[in-house]
Amino acid sequence: MRIPRSESRSWSTLRASTLRASTLAVALLLAGTALAGCGSGGPGGSDDGSLDVWVYQDASTKVQREVVNRFNKTSDIKAKLTQVPGEGYSDKMRTSMGTPNAPDVFFNWGGGSISDFVKKDMLLDLDPAMAKDPELKKAFIPTILDAGAVDGKHYGIPMRGMQPVILFYNKDVFEAAGAKPPKSWDDLLKLIDTFKGKGVTPFALAGTDPWTELMWVEYLVDRYGGAGVFQKIQSQGMAAWDDPAVLKAAQTIKDLVDRGAFGKNYKSVNYTADGASTLFAKGKAAMHLMGSWEYANQKANQPAFAKSGLGWTTFPAVPGGSGDPKSVVGNPTNYWSINAKVKGDKQKAALAFVKFAAQQDYSGDLIANGDVPATSDATSLLGKHENPGYARFQYDLVKQAPDFTLSWDQALPAKYTPPLHTTVQKLFNGQLSPAAFVDALKGM
Repeated sequence: MRIPRSESRSWSTLRASTLRASTLAVALLLAGTALAGCGSGGPGGSDDGSLDVWVYQDASTKVQREVVNRFNKTSDIKAKLTQVPGEGYSDKMRTSMGTPNAPDVFFNWGGGSISDFVKKDMLLDLDPAMAKDPELKKAFIPTILDAGAVDGKHYGIPMRGMQPVILFYNKDVFEAAGAKPPKSWDDLLKLIDTFKGKGVTPFALAGTDPWTELMWVEYLVDRYGGAGVFQKIQSQGMAAWDDPAVLKAAQTIKDLVDRGAFGKNYKSVNYTADGASTLFAKGKAAMHLMGSWEYANQKANQPAFAKSGLGWTTFPAVPGGSGDPKSVVGNPTNYWSINAKVKGDKQKAALAFVKFAAQQDYSGDLIANGDVPATSDATSLLGKHENPGYARFQYDLVKQAPDFTLSWDQALPAKYTPPLHTTVQKLFNGQLSPAAFVDALKGM
C-alpha cells in the first residue's frame, strides 16, 4: 500500500483508494480483460520475450521506472513496466492472474492480497532462491520480509517503504498544556483528562472510515496478548477470535470512548477528505494514531505544521499485557511477486529483477522519494531523507520490533474486510458491547 505524494486529485482521496485497494470487494470483471501495454503471449511467453512487470501507479512509480532502466542495462531479457491506475489495480491483478494476460512480476501487498494465488499455485516460492543467495534474505528487515509471507513461505520481496502505525502528537498543543508524550498507559489516560480540561479532543479519530478505528484494536490486542493472538486467528480461523486479549481490547475501547478520548463528533469525522488530519493540525485534537503516511499527508496539506508542529512516539504498553511493547502493527511495505508460470531464462531474469530491490541505489531512490526503506543496511542513508529525525525514528521502530503485524484487513482474505470493518465501527459507536463484538468476529 502506498501513498500518492503528488497527483491531480486530492491526496486523501487517493490514500483511501491506494492503502485499502487490496481490501475492496473484487469487481465482476471479464476474465479476459487485458491491460493496455501488456503482451498477449502470457507469462514466460510475451510476444517480444520481455519481462512484463506491473506496478501500482502513483508518485512513487518513478522509483520503479529507474530500476527498470538500470536492470535493462544489465539483462538480455528486458523488463517492460506497466503502470496500472491505482483505483483498479487490485481487481485487474486478480482477474488477470491465471489468464494469458497475467504479469510476470507484479506489485502487491502480501498477506491476504496474494493468499488466493498461493492456494492455486500461481506464485513462485522464493525460499529456494533465498537459500541459494543468503545475502538476499539478510538484505531486508526480518519482520518486514516475514510479514509478506503466506503459510510460512516467502512469495514476495520488499520493494517500497515501510508504513508502521505511529502515535503522532501536536507539539504546540502539548506545550500549551505543559504536557509530555505518553510513556505508559497511565500517562495516556491522564492526558485524556488534561486535554478535555483544555477544551481539546485528546485523539483525532475518523469514525466514518472504520479502518482508522481498526488500528486501535490491532495495537491493543497486540499489547494485551502479543502477536501470537492474530497469528492464531490467521491459522485457525474465526473461532480463534475467542481470545481473552480480544475481549480485553474491546473493553478498553469502550472505556476510551466513555472517557471522551475521541470527543463527541468522531462518528462524523473522515480521513479520506482530510477531516481528522486537519483537526489534528489545527490544534483541535492533541494526538492522532495513524500510519506513517500521516507525515506525507500533513506535508502536503499543512506544511508548516509538518515542519515544526508534528511530533511522534510509540504506542504504550498496557497494564497486565503480555505483548512486547516494541512490536508494531501496520503495513510493513509492498512486495514484488513472480508468476509461477515464468520458467527458464525468463524466471532467472525475473529473480534478478526483484533482487535489485535489495541494492543500496534502490534504497537511495526510495529515500529521495521521502520513503524509509525496508532494507537492513539503510541506516547510513537516512540522513539524506527530507526529515532525517522522522526517518530514523521510523526505521529504528521497525528494525527493533520483534513482530510487525500486517493490518488485519490486509492479512485476512478480502471477504472478511466488510464484516470486520462493520464490527469494529459498531464497537466504537456503542452498538456492540465488548462481548457482542467478540461474538460478531467469531461469526464472520
